[in-house]
Amino acid sequence: MGLLTPDPGLVFWSAITFGILVFILRRYAWKPILQAVKSREETIEYALAAAEQARVEVEDLNATKVQIMNEAKEERDKLIKDARELKKSMLDDAKTKAQQEADKIIASARLQIEREKNEAILQLKEKVAEFSVDIAGKLLEEELQTSDKQKAIIDKYLQEVNFN
Repeated sequence: MGLLTPDPGLVFWSAITFGILVFILRRYAWKPILQAVKSREETIEYALAAAEQARVEVEDLNATKVQIMNEAKEERDKLIKDARELKKSMLDDAKTKAQQEADKIIASARLQIEREKNEAILQLKEKVAEFSVDIAGKLLEEELQTSDKQKAIIDKYLQEVNFN
């Protein structure tokens, strides 16, 4: 039980030692300790403010990133749409030009065919005329071989001619 009840002399000297220790600490160590605590507190406040500012900047950057991504997506969609429209336009132009060229070729071929047909008809008429003249000549040769027939034909044509 002696340990639980301290001796009054021990309590006195412990109190004096504690007082001297508090005086020395207050006189020499208290200001540097308070400055260190204050400096640490300011450092922590600065770090918290910097962390808050960094968080705000990250949120702003995320919002900017989302906006940039949306703009890029819109630009990509616009470029794809423009490319599709250009492709369609080019295909339509190519089809139109091809159709016009085909129509031109067909018209040219029809004109050529018509010309060749007319030329063939003309040649055929010439041949028919030649054959007709040859046949008529041969027929007249055979008919006019006798003098009686010649005289009859001359008389007939003379009667047809009107001298008035």
